[in-house]
Amino acid sequence: MTDSGAQTSPAPSAVYVHIPFCASKCTYCAFYSEPVSRHNTQRLMQAIHKELSQADTRSVRTVYVGGGSPSCLPAHQLFDLVKAIRNQCPNIEEFTVECNPGQVNPDMLTCLHDLGVNRLSMGAQSFDPEELQRLQRGHTAQTVCTAVHQARQAGFENLSLDLIFAICGSTQVTWQASLDKAIALDPDHISAYALTLEPNTPLALAVTQGQLNAMDAATDRAMYEQAIDTLTRAGYEQYEISNFAKPGHACEHNLGTWHNLPYLGFGPSAASYDGYLRTQNVSDIKAYVDALESGQSPVKESVFISPADRICETAVLNLRTRHGIDVKRFVRDTGQDPHLLFAGAIQKHHEQGFLTIKQDRLCLTDRALPIADSVLCDFAAL
Repeated sequence: MTDSGAQTSPAPSAVYVHIPFCASKCTYCAFYSEPVSRHNTQRLMQAIHKELSQADTRSVRTVYVGGGSPSCLPAHQLFDLVKAIRNQCPNIEEFTVECNPGQVNPDMLTCLHDLGVNRLSMGAQSFDPEELQRLQRGHTAQTVCTAVHQARQAGFENLSLDLIFAICGSTQVTWQASLDKAIALDPDHISAYALTLEPNTPLALAVTQGQLNAMDAATDRAMYEQAIDTLTRAGYEQYEISNFAKPGHACEHNLGTWHNLPYLGFGPSAASYDGYLRTQNVSDIKAYVDALESGQSPVKESVFISPADRICETAVLNLRTRHGIDVKRFVRDTGQDPHLLFAGAIQKHHEQGFLTIKQDRLCLTDRALPIADSVLCDFAAL
């Protein structure tokens, strides 16, 4: 590989803000979060405001406020954050706030909409009472229905629901019911993720101790294929391995990630990436606040991304989308021809029916989607 692989990165077009508070921890969650009741939320928000004010965000087009659960913040603090972001990022086109269905109300949603938030992502996860209890989600199926109705009444025209399949104890029947109930709410976007048993989470420990059974691989795959079939027939386009959208409603923020574009992260544990360096803030609220209050950087670790690693990351992320690798764009962004770099992997997976070439693109086939991770491994290194 020549030095032409080191291309100049564009300015960051995306901002992610991590609000590490939850009312309670879900049994499957491994993201950094803490109970909101234990902390002075105002000090953290002041620290996030300070970190945000120190960054050059003029090129930012998409914003995603996630967590944790941003919706468990006191409403005025969430509104102040939205205002600060809009002042700091004057060219936002897509502004997403993540929320739990049980933590929203009409006044809050109307205010968010009026302040310029134009996309909501709600964590429904399931519509089955036993599954919601097993995940300790803290809401009911009816709560989701009410929250979606309130969001529409507030004016939101871009609404996403998250669903989880292969939950311990679930079946294809309960999964189909959740899919049908989600579709009946007519969201613009649906994300469907397989449950991952993350180490040391309560759900993983319950499986290890024999209290619950993990989903077998065959049923996991069947549920994934069930989601693709059901959502496609309902008019949703699968534009990425786990994401489905009505026409014109693909998540632009996530598309930036899958194109491996630079982004800025703010808040405890948030990561940033400029095309060459990936940094991550300390995953501790007190340490994060103390650093910013004392004029120090909250960054805990920095990893240099070599040109070769950046090229491989770009290939893997591109292939997660149904459009796959756009060869001309890949050459423009990396200075390298993927046909030459990944010749062995391309030939192997094309012969096995997992990869196709269409109109100067390299794409995973439908057959490859359930085993995408194993296919993508062959593109993860040169």
